[in-house]
Amino acid sequence: TGMATIAGTVMVLYATLIGDAVPNAMGHILTASLISAPAALVVAGLMIPGSAAQDASETPRIDQDAGSAMDAVTRGTLDAIPLMINIMAMLVVMVALVSLANSALALLPAIGDAPLTLQRILGWLFAPLVWLIGIPWQEAVSAGQLMGIKTVLNELLAYLQLAALPADALSERSRLIMTYALCGFANFGSLGIMIGGLGTLAPERRSEVVELGLRSIIAGTLTTLMTGAVVGMLIY
Repeated sequence: TGMATIAGTVMVLYATLIGDAVPNAMGHILTASLISAPAALVVAGLMIPGSAAQDASETPRIDQDAGSAMDAVTRGTLDAIPLMINIMAMLVVMVALVSLANSALALLPAIGDAPLTLQRILGWLFAPLVWLIGIPWQEAVSAGQLMGIKTVLNELLAYLQLAALPADALSERSRLIMTYALCGFANFGSLGIMIGGLGTLAPERRSEVVELGLRSIIAGTLTTLMTGAVVGMLIY
């Protein structure tokens, strides 16, 4: 669900960035996250069906170690330090891996007027998917490139690219669909944050978090694409 939505702290920023290209951008971005949250649970349930609910006897206990409110604040502050360091380290590593891959691809012959990058490759792969959610085929490559940028880098750069596109690159309807399709944290940087954060909170389940990491990106991406498809049907 985290991969399929965005944080409230960045909603205003993203809405400001694309405000000129997409009217009422704030309302659309807020609506996108509200729609995508339950949709993400559906996609996750389809990818990995859940088991039966736990009995009350299986509910884990949460022990209270702090002796006072100040003790709890102190313990929380100290416990947050390794969490923050792990998140920062994993984020740096994931961004570095993407940069390394793009540097290796740059050694290959350029295609068109730009070097080969992960986001361009994913953009071509996303073109049929964005066509399926309602983007006309003549605009599918441009829309797919936005999804590639969002997946490899982040949604901030994708929204910046959306705002910078020429007026004839995407129709008003396509811009609105892509506003919803891009509204999620499903990218490799977020994967690093998730592994670093959850791995620190539950170190005994780190291997499980890593195993499900790439699936969470796929699930988040499919969810936002589904949300875009719903919007495309409503404004067809």
